[in-house]
Amino acid sequence: MRKKLNDLGRFSNPSLLILSSLASGNKHGYAMIQDIEEFSGTRLEVGTLYGALARLEEQGWIEPLESVDRRRPYRLTALGLTALQEQLSTMQQIVNTGLRRLAEAAQ
Repeated sequence: MRKKLNDLGRFSNPSLLILSSLASGNKHGYAMIQDIEEFSGTRLEVGTLYGALARLEEQGWIEPLESVDRRRPYRLTALGLTALQEQLSTMQQIVNTGLRRLAEAAQ
């Protein structure tokens, strides 16, 4: 049972992780991978990262900047910031509900 509980933390939404990473400033792919692993414990594979970056760019939530030393940084757009705020707000409601229900179940 213990292994399954540890695996539960590995489920993540790459787009949410990327938007959260870019909320602290512009980053290129490798810097995002490092940042995401540091704050979430999730290491995104390169293919997963760049697939999600392409989808986020198509949605207008991020935009690429000029390449620097063959690295292309990305930044969060105003639309991306709004999407991140809305998603985090929804997640906060889920967390609050889950914690409340756990406390009620423990009584």
